[in-house]
Amino acid sequence: MNSSRDVVIGVDIGTTSTKAVAFGEFGQVISSHAMDYPIVQPHPGWAEQDSDIIFSAVVKSVNAVIRKANLLPKQVKALGFSAAMHSLIALDETGRPLTRCIIWADNRSVKQSERLLKEMDGLEIYKRTGTPIHPMSPLPKLFWMKEEMPELFHKTHKFVSIKEYVIDQLYSQYIVDYSIASATGLFNLETLDWDDDVLRLLGLAKERLSVPVPTTYVLQGMKKEWAEQMGVDPALPVIVGASDGVLANIGVGAVSAKEAAITIGTSGAVRTVSSVPKTDERGRTFCYALTEQHWVIGGPTNNGGILLRWLRDEFGSQEREVAKKLGIDPYDLLTQYAEKVPAGSEGLLFLPFLSGERAPYWNANARGTFFGIGLHHKREHFIRAVMEGVCMSVFSVALAIRDLTGPLSEIRVSGGFAKSRFWRQMLADMMGKELLVPKTHEASALGAAVLALYALGELPSFETVKQWIQIKSRHIPNENHTSLYLELFYMYERLYHRLKDEFDVMASFQRKYS
Repeated sequence: MNSSRDVVIGVDIGTTSTKAVAFGEFGQVISSHAMDYPIVQPHPGWAEQDSDIIFSAVVKSVNAVIRKANLLPKQVKALGFSAAMHSLIALDETGRPLTRCIIWADNRSVKQSERLLKEMDGLEIYKRTGTPIHPMSPLPKLFWMKEEMPELFHKTHKFVSIKEYVIDQLYSQYIVDYSIASATGLFNLETLDWDDDVLRLLGLAKERLSVPVPTTYVLQGMKKEWAEQMGVDPALPVIVGASDGVLANIGVGAVSAKEAAITIGTSGAVRTVSSVPKTDERGRTFCYALTEQHWVIGGPTNNGGILLRWLRDEFGSQEREVAKKLGIDPYDLLTQYAEKVPAGSEGLLFLPFLSGERAPYWNANARGTFFGIGLHHKREHFIRAVMEGVCMSVFSVALAIRDLTGPLSEIRVSGGFAKSRFWRQMLADMMGKELLVPKTHEASALGAAVLALYALGELPSFETVKQWIQIKSRHIPNENHTSLYLELFYMYERLYHRLKDEFDVMASFQRKYS
């Protein structure tokens, strides 16, 4: 890079916050800033956000990283976007929202999802679009809106995601990158355009959606008002970018075939890169675009670190008090308790479906289950069983990916769970593979910055990013633990399938209280 323009900004529009990060020539973080925002839940199962609050967070976070680093506009070479997937906003003819932004966590369209699968060839739709049929995705959300709010559905001028909304505010253009589009359930992976059959099924004209563009598409000519508020040149090359999940693979260096990235934060995900789009005959995995030559195969789990937070908040008042007196994190104390228990929790098995489940089962009605409880089990057994259950959930996704791509050769991990050496080792034992822990906390933002440089011809390939990422630790699996966990995992899978019908009954019963 030219020394006078040596900074690239990655902007990651996430579920609970937007973070902007300024990166130097070799991916080092120069400055960063995050802006939080709430999730609104007006009804049980709904999850929405204010689109204008998120747009404001984008503008303010970019401005903040520029101020913190004392950057001049001419020093910023490019800006790239990352964004959470599956959001949906209805806009009027002036571009103003008619709805809040409905996010991936929204479950209002459970019935529409079930009908799509059972009555509308949902599996075939998935095979063409790469997005599993599930309430998270815009396709069933649109069916819900058409059926429950028909007047709103028919008067909507454009249906967009949060990233499309931000870009329209900045540039007055309705465009959507292939990556975000490929997570809608409406986008054909072969034609790289909206799927005619799905649109016909919905009764939705193509003109009511944005124009699909490559993730390397370069925007220029930002509205002066917003450029000034951000502190950037209106002519700054802004790369439309991709989704947060696929960009996280770049950000941790898992960019070649059979290299996997595992992220466990509030939820979790396993992803690997393929040179061609691939879907699963059983509909277990997603296939999302990174570029026309890079496709990310993987699956998300609903239940990651949120389960440890649930344990802390609902059953860990004693631990919170002790941790406060000792000046340590309550999570560290919970982990210390779990370490006292042998692998396998002495026969206590946990199905971690407190929030339903996405991959590989795609079952919003799945429910959490402790199995095998005996009088010998104490609180530390339950803590360890929860952590092992999360790892089994991740392992189940990895096995589905293996069926499509072959064995995974390298696994890189990130997310909040990666702070715990004990939990990382547990996952290595579960996977039976060495885990690499990159020294990076801004994977999606770094991925957005790298994709921006790639789009501008500054990087020959994504492989370059591996030279920027330091591996801070490695975990070799304990073979005895791996063998034990494999035995337990087969029990975990059998238990899920035997309880599947009962989950439906229990979910229906629980709705009486909502």
